[in-house]
Formats: sequence, structure tokens, C-alpha cells
Amino acid sequence: MSTALAYLNGRFIPFAEAGLSLSDAGFVSGATVVDNARTFNHKLFRWPDHLARFRRDCRDCYIPLEASDDQITAVAEKLVAHNAKLLPPGGELQLVTFATPGPLGFYVSEDSNGPPTLGMATYSLPFARYRRFFTDGVTLAAAGVQTTDTGDLLPPRIKHRSRLAWHIAERCLRDPAHPAYHPGPAVPVIFSPSGRGDTAIGGILLVMDGKVIRQAPGTVQDSISIIVVGELCAEANISMISMNLDLRCLCTPSEDEFRNSYAHRVTEVMLAGTGFCLAGVRAFTSGPVTRTYPWPGPVFQRLLAIWNERVGVKIETQMAATPHQPD
Repeated sequence: MSTALAYLNGRFIPFAEAGLSLSDAGFVSGATVVDNARTFNHKLFRWPDHLARFRRDCRDCYIPLEASDDQITAVAEKLVAHNAKLLPPGGELQLVTFATPGPLGFYVSEDSNGPPTLGMATYSLPFARYRRFFTDGVTLAAAGVQTTDTGDLLPPRIKHRSRLAWHIAERCLRDPAHPAYHPGPAVPVIFSPSGRGDTAIGGILLVMDGKVIRQAPGTVQDSISIIVVGELCAEANISMISMNLDLRCLCTPSEDEFRNSYAHRVTEVMLAGTGFCLAGVRAFTSGPVTRTYPWPGPVFQRLLAIWNERVGVKIETQMAATPHQPD
């Protein structure tokens, strides 16, 4: 078959024919748990970690996941094997796995809901999207505040499909009338009221006092890539520690606040995410104020080199393999 396949509720079907029913809770109310994994050399990277997080999030969101881990893995591997054959030379895939409670009964005059929906699809890993991360460095830009708390009914660690806050954040950065406006390409950062910062594509890491600092687990979206960085740090004999970070101090407009916080001790900032793995941050902006950081930093370069060795791919070269296209 020369067309990309998707998987939906027990069937492999052409990608173009896949779709949720208008009565599905994933469409009606955005009740969707999701995972996004990538391949190296057409093999899924850290798939057991991704699957374990996906199953945990489905459980915590009361979305039934009836298939076993072995069954889900078999589907994932079959889908990747088929769709990878359609890639251009050097291409890789991202695998999206999602689950919803299924159709809502009252939408179709039924007494009960369900059955639950389980789906998978792939897309070509967009090297061009991340190319500038490795040629120019990442720019982070403060987009605004979204109230999140670890005790929320929907805690920040859950990976779910609703991207409305991120859609708004991206548009704020492009809107000249908005206080968060940023004239160049940037990754939007949303803060909690206490200053925890997160992005839609990766977790933020600091290098401070010779250590790599991650935000306390559970306070932002759980990241498999952050776990990998922790392993790389151990291999490089670099300590990684968790802290409740107020990242607003990295881009604060007040010099006094900057000097009186730990921000002046930060020597590097990094971003870790599934698609691009690890990238160095060159600038962090908040409205008209921009703070720059050493790029590419020595810790970033050291950790990326170890990651390259692990996967047998030079990631920075891979991202430059296709012409850059504006987002």
C-alpha cells in the first residue's frame, strides 16, 4: 500500500480516511489524552517510557485503555514500519497516540457512552521546524499566565490534547498590539502565577553552579526528554537537581530583581523536547526586555554529543537536512 496508514479502534485505515465522530468526547469536549514519540533510524525512541506515561495519564483522566501494552506496542511498530517506507531518504517519523472516552450517548440518543477511542497516526518529523534551534539558538518569549496547580483536577503533568492556551500564546507573540509581542521567531512560554514556566514543545532546563536544574516533577508537563537528559548528566558526571523555579527572574525587566535572585548565577538555558531532543537557548524575552545567554553553551554541547552517540545520529546535522521553512 503506497499511502500512509493510521490506526483507529482496531483497524488500520488510510490516513486520509481517519477521523473522530462528531459525537466523540475527544471532539465535543476535548477529552483526549495524547502522546508524541519519535523515531531514530525508523525505530521508536524510549517507547516504553512514552507508553507508561500515556497509560498513567489515561488512568488519571478516567479514560479507559483496554488494550494491553503488548497490543499497543505491536500496533505502533506495525504503523511505523509501514509509514517509514514512504519517507524520503533520511526522514524520520513522529508517532501520535491518543485516547478518548469515546462517543457521548446523548449526542446519538443512546443511554450510555463509549466505547472508548484509541488511535495512532504518524507524520514526518519536521526537521525544518527546529533547524534554527541549532543554527541560531532558541529564543524563549514570555506569553502570559495560565493558572495551574499540582492539586488541580487536571494537574499540569498530564499530557492532553487541548492546545488552546498554546494557540493563544503563539498568536499573542505575533500580535503587535499585545504586550507580549515579539517580532522574531520565538517559542512561547506560559507561566503559572508562581512563575513555573513551560512550553508546548519541551521542558526548560537551567545550568547553575555547575549543575543542571529541572523544574520539580509534577509542576509542569512530564517530559521523557528531561528523563533522558538526567541520564546523560549522570554519564557526563554532571549533577541534575529539581527545584521549584520561578523562571520570570530570567527575563525580568528589573535589574534589582535580577541581581537579588538566582538568575545571575544561570550560565546556560536549554530546552528538551521529543522532536529536537536538546537545544540551547540564546535569549529569553519579556515584552521589550531581552536577556541573552551563552550559546551554544559547553554543557549543552557536551550533553548533545552524548545523545548523538546514544542514537547513532548527529541530531544537529539531521535538523539541517532539509531547507528551512518559516513556521
